[in-house]
Amino acid sequence: MSISGEDPLERVGKIDFGGILKQANLAYVPEAKVGDYVIVHVGFAISRLDEDEAQKVFEYLKQMEDLSELKEGGP
Repeated sequence: MSISGEDPLERVGKIDFGGILKQANLAYVPEAKVGDYVIVHVGFAISRLDEDEAQKVFEYLKQMEDLSELKEGGP
């Protein structure tokens, strides 16, 4: 959504997590720019993805959610 900070170690991006906005440090992905997809772990963007890879991740996450719903409703 946006990026602030000039120092590479202090660059912070405002990230949209399915409608929830959070901040993530961009030190590990200095090439990241507004509009990119990134994987975030404990407040750090750790990898940049192209759109095809991002869509695959979204599909895996959706499948995991579907599986957890089945498990919760099971015996």
